[in-house]
Amino acid sequence: MFRFVAALCVGLIGAPLAQAEKVDLLITNATLVTMDGSRQVIDQGVVAIRDRLIVKVGGPALAADYEPERLIDAGGDIVMPGMINLHNHISMVAFRGLGEYEVENLLFDVMFPLEKELLNRQLIRVSARQSAIELAMGGVTSFADMYYHEDEVAIAVKDVGLRGVLGQTVIGFPVVDSPKPYGGLAYAEDFIRKYQGDELITPAIAPHAPYTVDKEQLLAAKAISDQYDVPMLMHLVEFPNEYEMVLERHPDMANYRSEISYLDQIGFLGPKLLAAHVLYLDDADMDLLKARGVGVSHNPKANSKGASGISPAWEMMKKGLDIGLGTDGPMSSNQMDILTVMHYVASVARLRLMDATPYTPLELVEMATIGGAQALDRGDDLGSLEAGKLADLIIIDRDAPNMQPGYDVYAAIAFGAYPGNVETTIVNGQVVMHDRMIETVDLAAHEAEWTEVKSRVEAFAKTLEGGIR
Repeated sequence: MFRFVAALCVGLIGAPLAQAEKVDLLITNATLVTMDGSRQVIDQGVVAIRDRLIVKVGGPALAADYEPERLIDAGGDIVMPGMINLHNHISMVAFRGLGEYEVENLLFDVMFPLEKELLNRQLIRVSARQSAIELAMGGVTSFADMYYHEDEVAIAVKDVGLRGVLGQTVIGFPVVDSPKPYGGLAYAEDFIRKYQGDELITPAIAPHAPYTVDKEQLLAAKAISDQYDVPMLMHLVEFPNEYEMVLERHPDMANYRSEISYLDQIGFLGPKLLAAHVLYLDDADMDLLKARGVGVSHNPKANSKGASGISPAWEMMKKGLDIGLGTDGPMSSNQMDILTVMHYVASVARLRLMDATPYTPLELVEMATIGGAQALDRGDDLGSLEAGKLADLIIIDRDAPNMQPGYDVYAAIAFGAYPGNVETTIVNGQVVMHDRMIETVDLAAHEAEWTEVKSRVEAFAKTLEGGIR
């Protein structure tokens, strides 16, 4: 368990030398899991942070070079890059736990009716804040999101202090923020203009899926992504019957061997695309995704719970695709942390392949951190603890019973850690959570808003067959 001090540091780590450099935050006495190019693990490690950047990382002697405003003595706990959740719909947390009993089609029988009746700006904003708090408490510092009214999501995410890649949804039927099909295109462009250059929010465009967006609108979304140099998020080859679903909107796909080869031929694939799920593809499709620089979000909990299938993520990783981890929305996997996804990734792959060797603990931690950053084309400033990178990091209690004996730090993280073991979350150099307490949000005021949202949702869910037992 680490110790925390908030003060000017004269007399705390020894009288500073005359040339000591002022920093905002200094973390000392850490088991430092850097995830840098050489995958250094530094005992009694030190991290110096100024403004929103990591100034330097090193051993215990480094502490004497800095005079911090705030000092964290990690007490031997693990200090590592924050987790990156590559796929979510965080405002759906308001609907979590509904439709869990013998519902044939969760999407059409429960989720769509809930959204049609209840979604509005206030629910989306308050629910997004609730999820952002949960993400921070589980060690997630960056996440990618697809939903409606992403400008409201942005407000909530900035309130909490997380880093979000927020994709405004484009879909081929009327939704809460667009009375006409594909109104999300104009909405996305306005959203991008408003938030482009923001320190925490990366605006993005999110064509929902090829089975809900036609060819012309897919290419219009890509044009916006290219024009503004922003990410594009989309569900891709998620369902076993998806080829037939897509064919209804894209009849000329009949001339192509796969959905991915069709999307490549129309010029849709590219390095700004982050594809979620990616279950049904062959080696040739994987080669295409790699050649086009497409990032992949592997979401095994949601895919298993929804009986969608099991991704060949192991093969994609071995081919060198940029692949990281996601959870999908809170109705799909219920949990939003990445710590417990790592164990699931290995277990599912080993069962699928009937081979107990896929995924070393180090490979799993890579997917949760630097792999996610690379899938977002953010490997230069996120995903590892290195000088000049953004100061997004977490502290994990190494003394917790489930983290013992902890002979191998990567195995302890990948197979032993729980979200509740995260003690501190720092994003952009700001302490968002310390000692399991959120520091950035008036929790009492938030709870009042969240209680009102829950009451409205519960009342309507009782009218749905299978909504609440």
